[in-house]
Amino acid sequence: AEAAPPEDLVALVGTGGTTGRPKGVMLTDRNLEAMSAITLMSYPFGGRPVYLAQAPLTHAAGVLCFPILARGGEVVIMAKPDVGRFLELIERHRVTHTFLPPTLIYMVLGHAALDSTDLSSLQCFWYGAAPISTARLAEALDRIGPMAQLFGQSEAPMMISTMAPAEHRRPDGTIDTSRLASAGRPSPLVNVAILDENGRPVPRGERGEICVRGSLVMAGYYRNPEATTEASAHGWHHTGDIGFLDDDGYLYIVDRAKDMVISGGFNVYSAEVEQALMAHDAVRDCAVIGLPDEKWGERVTAVVQPQSGAEIDTDELIAFVKQRIGSVKAPKQIEIWADLPRSAVGKVLKTEIRSRLTGN
Repeated sequence: AEAAPPEDLVALVGTGGTTGRPKGVMLTDRNLEAMSAITLMSYPFGGRPVYLAQAPLTHAAGVLCFPILARGGEVVIMAKPDVGRFLELIERHRVTHTFLPPTLIYMVLGHAALDSTDLSSLQCFWYGAAPISTARLAEALDRIGPMAQLFGQSEAPMMISTMAPAEHRRPDGTIDTSRLASAGRPSPLVNVAILDENGRPVPRGERGEICVRGSLVMAGYYRNPEATTEASAHGWHHTGDIGFLDDDGYLYIVDRAKDMVISGGFNVYSAEVEQALMAHDAVRDCAVIGLPDEKWGERVTAVVQPQSGAEIDTDELIAFVKQRIGSVKAPKQIEIWADLPRSAVGKVLKTEIRSRLTGN
């Protein structure tokens, strides 16, 4: 049979929906080929890969099957999140590659069976889909091993930037802590630029919107020409993420543009506040949003999920964050919840947190 043209539509993927109503992303054969090629170029693949995929397969965990299958690999599917079973399956199937979002990685680190599980088969444990705590990532590098970052979105699947396991460490094998906060380097086959609101590149090290070009970028949003035009202004795909490139070409994501809090006239990046909170031993996971405030415009508000059995003193935690990032960025309000609302792919739903706190 004749091969399908590379621009044929092969997948209609829903956006994450964490910041609003999901849109249908039109992905072509070329998009998935580019994603698979970047994956195989950027990460370790020795021998026949065995990939452990945790459902749902509609997002990151699913599309990572393509490069595995291109290598003639095996895919082991877990129907639902179960950290104990996840560890069992790695040992039993000699899993080489897997992916989890940060919230589930934190649960792996908290599981009693982790240190007694044989993880020696792992070549590449991908994390992504949300910012990760640098403190927890350093712990994962020591206790799990070959952690590998990816940054992408449904519109430019998975591989806008990549960071292989080796890049997390210095040549002497010690963890390169300064690099842990980055999203890796722009991928091969992808052009990345940091643009201002007029579509002009900003100087190296300055913040702007992360924009991409190349065969990784979607054909557009399904039956939504207005959103497609908006996302592709100035000839670049606009990710909606704010970030910068450092002198070594590493990309740092500061925040989702929609998640930035303007408090007392200052831009407060929620991701920076979340990193400071996560550095506290008693915090398992957290989310930071801005709530309307007569004095501040928006007040920095945190919802914190404690480690199991941990007691959190909110005043002490606010003082801890102030010490790290200053009083302007520190939360004015901290709520303690036993669990955070998450999407099916494990992303914390800030829209739901906001509606619970505001009652609308």
